[in-house]
Amino acid sequence: MQQNPSDLRQLEALLDFYTESGVDCFLGDDQVDWYELTRQQAARRRQNQASQAPIQPTPQAAPPSAPTPGAAQASGLSKVPSVPANATGNLAGGGLAAVVPDKEIVDAARDLAATAASLEDLRACLDSFDGCNLKLTAKKLVFADGNPAAKLMFVGEAPGRDEDLQGKPFVGRSGQLLDSMLDAIGLDRSSAYIANVVPWRPPGNRTPTPQETEICKPFIQRQIELVNPDILVFLGAASAKTLLGVQEGIRKMRGRWMSYPTKGGEISVIATYHPAYLLRSPLEKRLAWRDFLSIKARLSGE
Repeated sequence: MQQNPSDLRQLEALLDFYTESGVDCFLGDDQVDWYELTRQQAARRRQNQASQAPIQPTPQAAPPSAPTPGAAQASGLSKVPSVPANATGNLAGGGLAAVVPDKEIVDAARDLAATAASLEDLRACLDSFDGCNLKLTAKKLVFADGNPAAKLMFVGEAPGRDEDLQGKPFVGRSGQLLDSMLDAIGLDRSSAYIANVVPWRPPGNRTPTPQETEICKPFIQRQIELVNPDILVFLGAASAKTLLGVQEGIRKMRGRWMSYPTKGGEISVIATYHPAYLLRSPLEKRLAWRDFLSIKARLSGE
């Protein structure tokens, strides 16, 4: 049966739309509880192990070799907390299995982040941390970009497709707009440090779940402490709500100077529109421009 050329063009246009929107995987029509499937697989493995007779070592058996130190230990960390036992082993393909995001995982993330004495240590901690399921689908860890010694730090919500491919935050269309906004006040990426609350891209650019955000939260909190900027800028309501614990929308929150508490004191903080939102709503750029002028004035001590 010959296909109608117009139908093929419509299909190509639809695929192009999905690709530009960041959708790069297909899901089934039926809902699947992957956590339940993982638990079932783990239960079957335990049953199989219990049914097998234990193998007694022979006298000639060589002692097991010492485990290779992980990335966090290689970076100089002394004792890194491990992910709790509800991580259910390996998948058939050899990758890590999904974990059930619970309080134990959040506590493990908090303990691990606290061991980082430097940004290099913190990145090593994230490389070794297997408590967030987003790591299973992301291509790269998106840790940060810019100058860690800068007085200005930006925090977004999560990386997108371009960021996942390059391993740097805000490098797609949103990042290009952010660069233009910085240039408009006489700054560039060497004058700022840029990161996200969630360092791994959610599949299809979906919004991170509250559990995923809560697991990643201790790492961005430690990242802010280590950078210790003079001014912290939240790009969008999601990062502001996560780190300030507020429930206001970005329209009410933006443009207002607030304080972010740290162990050493407080950091001046302001929230503004996310560049991705400004691409969809260009009329709001005028308000974002006011926010950036306020940031410039605060940096210069005015």
